[in-house]
Amino acid sequence: MSIDFADITAARDRIAGHARVTPLLSSPFLDDLAGRRVLVKPECLQVTGSFKYRGARSALSAMDPITRSPGVIAYSSGNHAQGVAQAARDFGVPSVIVMPSDAPELKLANTRALGAEVVTYDRATGDRDAIGAQIALERGLTLVKPFDEPMVIAGQGTVGLELADQCADLGVANADVLVPCGGGGLTSGIAVALSSKAPGMIVRPVEPEGFDDVTRSLASGRMERNTAMTGSICDAIITPSPGALTLPLMQAHCGPGFVVSDTEALAAMRAAFLRLKLVVEPGGAVALAAALFQSRSIQADTVIVILSGGNVDPVHFTKSLAE
Repeated sequence: MSIDFADITAARDRIAGHARVTPLLSSPFLDDLAGRRVLVKPECLQVTGSFKYRGARSALSAMDPITRSPGVIAYSSGNHAQGVAQAARDFGVPSVIVMPSDAPELKLANTRALGAEVVTYDRATGDRDAIGAQIALERGLTLVKPFDEPMVIAGQGTVGLELADQCADLGVANADVLVPCGGGGLTSGIAVALSSKAPGMIVRPVEPEGFDDVTRSLASGRMERNTAMTGSICDAIITPSPGALTLPLMQAHCGPGFVVSDTEALAAMRAAFLRLKLVVEPGGAVALAAALFQSRSIQADTVIVILSGGNVDPVHFTKSLAE
């Protein structure tokens, strides 16, 4: 099952009044660095600190109440975890979250604080899909996948609907839209929304070096996989490969991807803090990094950047500012 524009508009109606409508920001300092107009949509200000709440709320709100009542399970390095935990709390149902043991301590703590049971695994050797499927079977829980799930993609696509309306108010019809990309749920959802509502805006995924499976997949025309699952500070967007649902959507609606270094991601975190007063995690800052440091690969006069999350450990954040 894939999704279309109608699924995204329906998700917008279901999450209205729960997910925040995040603003569209600008800074002349960022414009100067990028050499063009930069507009920033800060999903780091979303409920639970990332866009993931949109997809989680969309998925749970679309479930039959009888199916939802035993509870839900998810696997995540932290942002989807918190989104699902909060959505489950909203509906008064249990949640179990399977998280890598090396996830940032803040994300582990926040997920537990939202009432979820956290089950950890080794990212390098464990099979999170198998772990999640087994627990779901044993307890009768419904699995909410982090990106390869239609109603999750639809919820993430509401970012695109908001963006189209906000850009229309500013008179912006053509732009490159840079999106931090892991498995592709946010990227594909925004791309589907904009392809119908603002076709002059071209979505381009952004990934960290060494974990550029989506960029390589779009270039090769087939699904590519990463050879490692650790080794970048951008933990929020490290996935084995694009999703079976998300990749065809991205192939149909996205432009070529960008790949940025950890150093560039850290510099973008500093820029977001110094110029916009926003706290952004490394994975959430990669799109801004591409806009600032790879501007020669951008043709549009306006570039729109999604800051996808802000759940960064305070020690890590202060270290990034010092560097």
